[in-house]
Order: sequence, then C-alpha cells, then structure tokens
Amino acid sequence: MNRTILRLVANRVAAGLLSLFAVSVVVFAITAVLPGDAAQETLGQEATAEALEALRKEMGLDRSAPQRYLDWLRGIVTADLGKSPVTGGSVGEMIGSRLPASLLLAGITAAFAVPVALLLGILCALWRGSAFDRLTSMTSVAVVSVPEFLVATLAVLIFAVQLKWLPALAYSIDTSSPAHMLKSFAMPVLSLGSVIIAQMLRMTRAALIDQLGAAYIEMVRLKGATPARTVLAHALPNAVGPIANAVALSLSYLLGGVIIIEVIFNYPGIAKLMVDAVAQRDMPLVQACAMIFCAAYLFLVTIADICGIVANPRLRHQ
Repeated sequence: MNRTILRLVANRVAAGLLSLFAVSVVVFAITAVLPGDAAQETLGQEATAEALEALRKEMGLDRSAPQRYLDWLRGIVTADLGKSPVTGGSVGEMIGSRLPASLLLAGITAAFAVPVALLLGILCALWRGSAFDRLTSMTSVAVVSVPEFLVATLAVLIFAVQLKWLPALAYSIDTSSPAHMLKSFAMPVLSLGSVIIAQMLRMTRAALIDQLGAAYIEMVRLKGATPARTVLAHALPNAVGPIANAVALSLSYLLGGVIIIEVIFNYPGIAKLMVDAVAQRDMPLVQACAMIFCAAYLFLVTIADICGIVANPRLRHQ
C-alpha cells in the first residue's frame, strides 16, 4: 500500500472522527431543546417547586449547557453513560441488555441479504437485457421506492392476519430451536432485508456492468471466453472494491430500518429502547442510543470510503 493511499485513508478516518464529534454536539443540542422536563416527568405534575429544584440539581440540570455537554462527552469517552433519571438504573446496563438483540437482528439480516443481493446482482449483469434482468430491476426499483414501515405493515397483514403463519409481534427472542428462531425472525428479517437486497443488487449490477464495458473485457471476449467466465473470472475480481463499497453503504441503511422494524414488531432491541426513552423524556438514554446509531453509521460509511480508496487502480499502481 503506497503513501498516497495511506494518507487518504488516514484523512478519511480523521474526517470520520471529526464528524462523530460534530454529531455529538448536534445530538446533545437537539435533546437539550426537546420539550419536557426529566425532573417533572419523574416527580409528576403534582410535585412542588422545591422538590423539582432539588431533583434538577441532583440531575445536574441546573448547570449550563456547555458544562453538561463536556461532562456527557467525558462520560462517553470513559464508557460512563450515567444513570437514567426515570428508572434510576445504569444507562450502560440498560443498553447492554438490549444491544445483543439488535446486533442479532442486524447480523441475521445481513447474513441473509448480502449473499442474495450479490447473487442476484451477478446474475443480472451476466444476463444483462434478459427478461430476468428486466424483471429483477423493475422489482428492485419498486421495493426501494417503498419504505420499510409499509413493507412491514403489509407483511403483518398478509402473514400474520390473513394467513396466520407468523406472529405479528416479537415480544421475546426464541432461539431454542431453528423452527422457533425462524418464526421469531422471519417477518422482521424479510421486512428489513427486502430494501437492503434491492439497493445492494442494483449497486452490484452497476459495478459489474461498468467493468464489462472496460477495454480489457473486450480483449477477453476476443480470446473466446464465455459470458460466465468473462463475468466471474475477469470482471468480478476487478469489481470487488466497488461491490464492497456497495455492501458497506447498504448495511449503513440497515440502521435506519432497524428503528422502524423494532417499533412495528415490538422487537426488544436498542431502537425500541430509544423510542421508549423519548416518550419518557429519558435524555441520557436517548443521547447514548443516538450516539451508538450515529457511530455505527459513520463507521460503515467510513469503511465504504476506505474500500473505494483501496480499490482505486489509479492509486494502487502509482
């Protein structure tokens, strides 16, 4: 790896860290101006002014916004997320109890969506212009145009209400057997994975078709290579960088869909925890959950950019 690539990668990582710092300022500012008062929410409407003032002082709400931000940022850096003013429990423990469920949902969705999308994208590029390519492309455009909440709602109406094959809600995660696990995850994974598959296969197809238009592919065809060998043995290895970029970008979209899917299916994950925290005005919990989602999104986008930099042949062969 030459110095130019190393410098660009270092710059991109630095830009990601700077973006994360900017996001922390925005998250804190937005949660600070949200209507409602955590002390009032905790004590209720009948609380006296003296009790409210004492609780605000205990929560640190009487300090200035810059002081509270610096204390909060210091807690994030040291992994001390504080305590929830609503439940009194540790924010870190509350997130730790829900985070594995969200990671499991995202991991199963990625394990299902990535191979299917890559296979469909490669087949569309291999059979470009065929009926399969046209049908798959039109279907992917239609799926991308439909938001996740509508896909999830339709899945509930069809598979839970009409056919009664699957439960409409996921109160708990049952992994005792493959059948129970399939029943618990089928609708959330299908609802979340459909849009990811559509996005990823379109980007994979575009990356392969771009390679198939290169000059070296024409030479490969003149040598008598079959279409399958041309795509799999020559175009695909050179499109690994753009495809990896497409996978990372598509998985970054997964984070926004997780929030919608967890709320619709009542899935016990961190996104559902954050939505409940917003309703209860539990600002430390909202801030911590928002930062986790933002950090994960920036990480995936940064990985996508690094894949694009490393895969650039002009930079590799300088």
